[in-house]
Amino acid sequence: MTDLEAYVSAEGRAELVKQVRSKIDELGIKYIYYQFVSVTGRIVGKGVPSDHWEQIAERGFQLVYGSTANLFVDRHRNYIGYGPEASELVGIPDPDTFVQLPWDKRIARVFCTCFRNREERVNPGGHLTSDCRGNLRIIHEQFQKDHNGLHLRHGTEPEMMWLRKGEDGLPSGGFSKPNCYHIDQFESLRPVFMKVIEYAEAMGLDMIQGDHEDAPGQLELNFTFDDALRTADRLTTYRQICAQVAREFNLIACFMSKPFMGVSASGCHHNLSLWHGGEDRLNTLHQDPMPGMEQNFLYRKGGENTFLPENGEGKPGPIGLYSIGGVIRHLGALTAIGSSTVNSYRRLWDTGFWAPVYADWGYQNRTCALRVSAPGRFEYRSVDSMVNPYLMAGALLKAFDDGIKNKLDPGEPEERNIYEAMAAGKKVKKLPMSLGEALTELENDTVIREAMPDEMYKVFTHYKRDEWEKYMATVTDWDVETYWDYLP
Repeated sequence: MTDLEAYVSAEGRAELVKQVRSKIDELGIKYIYYQFVSVTGRIVGKGVPSDHWEQIAERGFQLVYGSTANLFVDRHRNYIGYGPEASELVGIPDPDTFVQLPWDKRIARVFCTCFRNREERVNPGGHLTSDCRGNLRIIHEQFQKDHNGLHLRHGTEPEMMWLRKGEDGLPSGGFSKPNCYHIDQFESLRPVFMKVIEYAEAMGLDMIQGDHEDAPGQLELNFTFDDALRTADRLTTYRQICAQVAREFNLIACFMSKPFMGVSASGCHHNLSLWHGGEDRLNTLHQDPMPGMEQNFLYRKGGENTFLPENGEGKPGPIGLYSIGGVIRHLGALTAIGSSTVNSYRRLWDTGFWAPVYADWGYQNRTCALRVSAPGRFEYRSVDSMVNPYLMAGALLKAFDDGIKNKLDPGEPEERNIYEAMAAGKKVKKLPMSLGEALTELENDTVIREAMPDEMYKVFTHYKRDEWEKYMATVTDWDVETYWDYLP
């Protein structure tokens, strides 16, 4: 039996397919977006009338392999990852992710898992290794097997900027002033963020807090942490919601990390913990009837948080410390995934805005790349708003796995400002300061590369090396302004 056949015939799936049909009829759904996530975190896929739900659920839909790389071409005009001669992937919907779109209730969306074509000569119907969402599921399942059910729960802090749209459709500055935590500036965007919250709750995101950050139009709206895959799906959904709300208000929902210099960039800090046990609990978020399958409204609660300190000590328990050790060892390669664009490194170079530059850890210490932000959780800070959350979670699991298996000691936590500590003589490794440097770190790190098996690594590095080379081969306004009268 192929991976595809095993997935379609998995125990309980036929009943879920029937439940989706009931939801389609109950909610009056006419059209369904079948979506997966590309190497850069974009949402791609196909739309199909809901009459064909059962057929798509069994047979899937086909789309070119290159869609996992946005069907982009490199600087030499070659398609990234896969050429035009390649077969087409098969996307199989995951019924439990089916949910109605609140801005047009005739339409629903469902996430899909991708497989190789059934007619491939090699590994027909096998798991498509350039499917980042499918990879995360496999990596997390293996991690749980290797560590007696230990699993990752995490939450993200998705900063982004609401920009005005000029007559040409391009950004024309931030909507609000760069006044951090000012309620008046937060209030200026109230119609926008209240619409985001309305749509988010209708799609299963339990929104918990928000504020105005210190860049023009910059908001952070957070939702409850959960199982790794659900959190990644919800961050993807959140971005989809923001894009729709921006259309409704004639704004731009900008997840670019650093559109403005001299003010903070947009990060996406990951708050991480490893747990034993717990159970899924339903939170309908006052949606009656629920506009989708129950899975969208489930949250993992309870169990044992292994990152909590033991015996009244201040330090995290052994699993937590070893996990920190794994992240510190692999920070260079992790940076290629958490800071995955040329623009990401503007965040690191524009000093004074709390972006992490050094590979160290501490308590409540925002000058370090990893801090213990509260008992029982770590905040991984070397990640920005453009991150692909599936790749990031998979890579962090590999770092944790290495730390736990090899009992990696992270050293003592740094409680000083890291710059003061270095001035006093502490030796600390610096993070990669460009995309090119980070990609070299990734190339040399076999542990983190395991989070990108086979074709995933080939597609990612082809895409990102090309992005770096295009940048290096581009004459910018800075070049002209700096060098036009350089000589004589």
